[in-house]
Amino acid sequence: MTEAPVRDQLRGRLGDSIGRPDGVAKVQGSFEFSGDLTADGFLWGATLRSPHPHARIVRIDLSGAWRISGVEAVVTADDVPGKATYGLISDDQPVFARDVVRYVGEPVAAVAADHPDTCRRALAAIVVEYELLAPLTDPERAIDGSHEPIHPLGNVVRHQRIVRGDQTIEGPVVVEGTYHLGMQDQAFLGLEAALAVPDPGSDGVELFVATQWLHEDRKQIAACLGFAEEKVRLTLGGVGGAFGAREDISLQVHACLLALRTSRPVRMAYGREESFLGHVHRHPCTVFMRHHAHPDGRIRRIEARFVFDGGAYASTSSAVLINGITHAQGPYKCEHATVDGWAVRTNNLPCGAMRGFGVVQACFAHEGQMDKLAAAVGLDPVEIRLLNAMETGDTLITGQVIENVAPVARCITETAALPLPSEPVGGHDGDPLRLPGGSGLTADRSHIRRGIGWGVAIKNLMYSEAFDDYSTARVRLIDGVASVKFATSEVGQGFVTIAGQIARSVLGVDEVIIEPIDTSVGSAGSTSASRQTWMSGGAVDGACRLVRERLFERVGAANDIDPLRLAIDGTDVVDTEGTLRVPVVEASAGDPIDETFEHHHRPTEDLDENGQGNCHTAFAFVAHRAVVDVDPELGLVKVVQIATAQDVGRALNPLSVVGQIEGGIAQGLGLAVMEEIILVDGHVRNASFTDYLLPTFLDMPDVVISLIEEPDPMAPLGAKGVGEPPTISSTPAVVAAIRDALGKDLARVPVRPSDICL
Repeated sequence: MTEAPVRDQLRGRLGDSIGRPDGVAKVQGSFEFSGDLTADGFLWGATLRSPHPHARIVRIDLSGAWRISGVEAVVTADDVPGKATYGLISDDQPVFARDVVRYVGEPVAAVAADHPDTCRRALAAIVVEYELLAPLTDPERAIDGSHEPIHPLGNVVRHQRIVRGDQTIEGPVVVEGTYHLGMQDQAFLGLEAALAVPDPGSDGVELFVATQWLHEDRKQIAACLGFAEEKVRLTLGGVGGAFGAREDISLQVHACLLALRTSRPVRMAYGREESFLGHVHRHPCTVFMRHHAHPDGRIRRIEARFVFDGGAYASTSSAVLINGITHAQGPYKCEHATVDGWAVRTNNLPCGAMRGFGVVQACFAHEGQMDKLAAAVGLDPVEIRLLNAMETGDTLITGQVIENVAPVARCITETAALPLPSEPVGGHDGDPLRLPGGSGLTADRSHIRRGIGWGVAIKNLMYSEAFDDYSTARVRLIDGVASVKFATSEVGQGFVTIAGQIARSVLGVDEVIIEPIDTSVGSAGSTSASRQTWMSGGAVDGACRLVRERLFERVGAANDIDPLRLAIDGTDVVDTEGTLRVPVVEASAGDPIDETFEHHHRPTEDLDENGQGNCHTAFAFVAHRAVVDVDPELGLVKVVQIATAQDVGRALNPLSVVGQIEGGIAQGLGLAVMEEIILVDGHVRNASFTDYLLPTFLDMPDVVISLIEEPDPMAPLGAKGVGEPPTISSTPAVVAAIRDALGKDLARVPVRPSDICL
């Protein structure tokens, strides 16, 4: 089974607003997502999961499953031929639980059969005898040592302090608060799905899967299968959203193991309830913060304590922790700080990457503090933020200097300048859909209170702490057609569009072919950390520039002209000091020009014991202003408008940038007022879209956007990643607006109706 190249004929160049090459197919329903994949003679795969948050496995009896007609394979931990565990940073998570289960939903066995119903019957026939153990569900008990270790590596994944400046500074103005964030699900529409196909030629396996990082998946899969990496080939299947949940592997090893065991293709696909159990989530977090300030409102010192509940396994918890604590100051000047942070294991669902990656938790706390500080010194929310806004050249609490363009004040002032909604409560026409509660006709206009709130954020871009982050691209030019090859997972962020725009701009071509996204080219890293425009964009740009150099050499040699005099003008190669003009189609006829480029960003370093060091690569900034209508009697909220000015560096595709901003705001709004996985003693109580509430089209406010374009000289194309900042400070802006409407302190998200009712 192979994937056909995508011929991109949208013609747009850098700076143009163009649609996606796969857009029409997705709208028409003809686009093939991973959940649509099949192969001749394929089997269905399914996973047996633990019903308990913590238990010892006494015995597993598979005989009942084997007696069912149509069952072709049943596998457990005993059948894993390579490494028994995997993980992104720490390989602490078993492929299948062997002796102990540590969360509800942990895989215990998997089956392959001729039909999904056969799989379900086979799973039901497997007998697992458990000895229940006391679950650890309170992260504070993981820190204080009052619960025995639930994992051989202990209950604390990581503890890190940041100590900077004078630790004795106090007041004279002091504000403090404790802030809580619930567990949010990425809630992508395209569920986990994969098709594993055994390769008899190499005794290996090919996997078609929706993922965020093909090469990292391959590394972990090969290790668990006991294979050399070249015997495992991955091709990106159509991805229906990711937002961090596809960074960790889920069904990949299970599908490959079953395919190799049966020598037949195996298709695995989760349902919605299983998806809640099968991927990581946003870390629940508790943050205590205390700000010491001058009487005029300038911040003197910050104290903070973070506790991230990582659930049963480490995943990316250690990196999420570092992101959280290093962003404790927000986008504000601060010379003195004392910050403590923990990421811990519990018997709750595993947590890992989600859009915003630890900074969401920090921002909710520091923005709540900024509003308290404003009230304490008699300034409004805009004045307090402008007074403390950081600039290029300022130093973070880690000692790192902000070298990026840092238009924090401009983000705030341009957001403030965007028009507030002119409509009264309920709209000019009294539309009930504009009221809290919507068409339920529950809200009385006379009871509605309107509030305005602010949120401002800083977000690191790319990976941190000495990680050798890079991305690879290969570009081939012949007869005026550029073929671009990369392993960059397209998860909806629009890189397949940007890649074509780069190639057309650099090479002067109209037609670009995007080759299948797979592991036959070097790694592109993960589609996360707002990094792909910078990293894979830099790789495609670098490969195109190498091709262009060779094209100029060819034209120069044919016309006895110094190649350094040549340039691209539209679709022609031109002599900048003469009259020569050769169409790129003609200049590239015949032998192809093929180049590969690997883009690395500048090196970073680990934090020392005091949390000091240049641990981050680059930063972006954003401001949000939310307007809400609140019914304090019924506890209902209608977000009327969100205005935002975002630092984007350079908008390579303004349409795509706006789409990312609107989507990010939707997830920030969801966390603010409705989205939370409810766990009771480790058990999920709302694993469905009936009970896990998501913003719909009717919940979305009017979004007013200003793009701040100050090209960053550190970025390969001047462009910063835009995917995460919209999610980060939109949440505290909405909550601040609710506080403004009610005059009530709200320190937990999502804000529930019971929190609102006066």
